[in-house]
Amino acid sequence: MWNQTSLAGKRVLVTAGADGIGLEITRAFAAAGAKVLVCDIQPESLDRLAKELPDVYGCIADVSREEAVASLFDVVDQKLGGLDVLVNNAGVAGPTGGIETLSLADWERTLAVNLTGQFLCIRQAVPRLRKGSDPSIVNLASAAGHLGMPGRSPYSASKWAVVGLTKTLAIELGGDGIRVNAILPGAVDGPRIRAVIAAKAEALGKPLEEVTRAYTAQAALGRMVTTRDIANMVLFAASDLAGNVTGQELVVDGHTQALS
Repeated sequence: MWNQTSLAGKRVLVTAGADGIGLEITRAFAAAGAKVLVCDIQPESLDRLAKELPDVYGCIADVSREEAVASLFDVVDQKLGGLDVLVNNAGVAGPTGGIETLSLADWERTLAVNLTGQFLCIRQAVPRLRKGSDPSIVNLASAAGHLGMPGRSPYSASKWAVVGLTKTLAIELGGDGIRVNAILPGAVDGPRIRAVIAAKAEALGKPLEEVTRAYTAQAALGRMVTTRDIANMVLFAASDLAGNVTGQELVVDGHTQALS
């Protein structure tokens, strides 16, 4: 018989969990009864989160900085008393443009947040997860992490790397009972993708409406996915329903075969 899984009592850290996709993930875990700590770099987003979900803990942290991540996990110990689930959601869109137009600083910043940030958090999380209950790591990658994405090479490269990291750690940590999966969203409707579309339209010299249509039409379902779609998959990956799911690319993109 089907029974809705419960995440009651699970101790969960969601990075960049106060806005966008991260906020929807935070809401989903809180609704499922988990004990949640969120970090973010935006104080105003954390303030809004505290009003909406007063039982969720929040703190400021830039996951690309080693010392900030060390301090973040001190808060994990203080507020959660351990860890069962790490959701590596923090990421940046990075620059848009042909490879020859990109600056080294933009390239390095994209990898620092999207890849090194996950490494730093996982390195701190693993000793705690080994003591956790059905522990798991959920890394946010992207459909750009298994498909090429013209004009977005730093972002795509960082997300391919996240998939490689995920698959390697699933093997490395499997003996500890720690499951590691990657979520690969397609185009997620919201302010971030709208900004990306606007930047791409400008870079290509094309009308905004034309580029927007291309992003919608690239999925077989003919629509963008929602933040709720992504949160649902994260919740599944962290739950006992996914007890033997590890090292996987969990794609939520309406079946996209090529990125615009």
